[in-house]
Amino acid sequence: MSENKNVDIWIAGAFAAFTVDLIVYPLDTIKTRLQSPDYKRLYTNGAKGYNGVNPSMFRGIYQGVGSVIIATLPSSGAFFTTYEGLKSVLEKNNPRYDGGHLLPQPLIHSAASGTAELVSCAILTPAEVIKQNAQMVDNSRTDRPRVNATVETLKRFRSNPFALWRGYTALASRNLPFTALQFPMFERIKQSIRRYRDERGIRTNTLLESGMITAASAGTGGSIAAVITTPIDVVKTRIMLAAAESAGEDQKPASQATKSAKDAIVDATGNTVQSAKENLSQAVKNVSKPPSRQGSMQIAREIMAAEGIKGLFRGGALRAVWTMLGSGLYLGVYESGRIYLAGRRGETRTADDLD
Repeated sequence: MSENKNVDIWIAGAFAAFTVDLIVYPLDTIKTRLQSPDYKRLYTNGAKGYNGVNPSMFRGIYQGVGSVIIATLPSSGAFFTTYEGLKSVLEKNNPRYDGGHLLPQPLIHSAASGTAELVSCAILTPAEVIKQNAQMVDNSRTDRPRVNATVETLKRFRSNPFALWRGYTALASRNLPFTALQFPMFERIKQSIRRYRDERGIRTNTLLESGMITAASAGTGGSIAAVITTPIDVVKTRIMLAAAESAGEDQKPASQATKSAKDAIVDATGNTVQSAKENLSQAVKNVSKPPSRQGSMQIAREIMAAEGIKGLFRGGALRAVWTMLGSGLYLGVYESGRIYLAGRRGETRTADDLD
């Protein structure tokens, strides 16, 4: 890819992510609260059922949005750079076989989007853990002062910041099947709509048309993928919310090593050199620990036992709606942004040129 193309991808991806975060974040907050294990206790008025949603369900719906905006700007750029680059490489090196190509186009889209998602998740995981725990901070009580949800969440990881990456496996496990389903559908629907308009001579190749076609294709594919992967999303939410609790359980008293050697050499923080080495070693080991003592299958079985199959699909309809809006805006703004930026440099590009 050319330097200009790379810059366009990063700028368009960052702007798309920022736009979507601000618009659909409230729906994501409500979805997280619906899927949390404390939903019945915190957000319903009845102890025996799910009727009568408490008003606190809809308060503080932008809690944690700052961390997500900061992280999604580089993560979205990394995703689209990897996706576009790998898709281009695979298409150019796809050998011909029996009158066609060896690798079918949907497989190329799945492989490119899946690889891009792994890269993006590495950047996004800490923000996702902070976001979902911040969304659950209760600021609805009037008998105590309001707190900054993001700051309160960060305090729980202060002594073990490496624990923020423990949710990587859970996030990747949710996003990989989602993107592997969404992007082939997105590309196929987009091509079908363009072909339909071309055949009827109503294709205008304007920036608005391109954005609308992309938004409709991405929204449709995203909503279908969202419904299918909702059970994975429910389990992922439970694991992310457990990460903050498990972070505190790992900690060792920092003063142990200092007490054992009165005259030991200390560093600038007041810890002995040996203590500092042990703390760093333990922190690194903690990254590989699961964010929850329970495995994904065990969590899924417990949800099934307590709530039935409906429990695994809790928040599915809401997730489909916000994914339709989010994916449509995200990819619509992204592709329109790339065409606009190319036009600003005097380059004539259409949506077909981006494929």
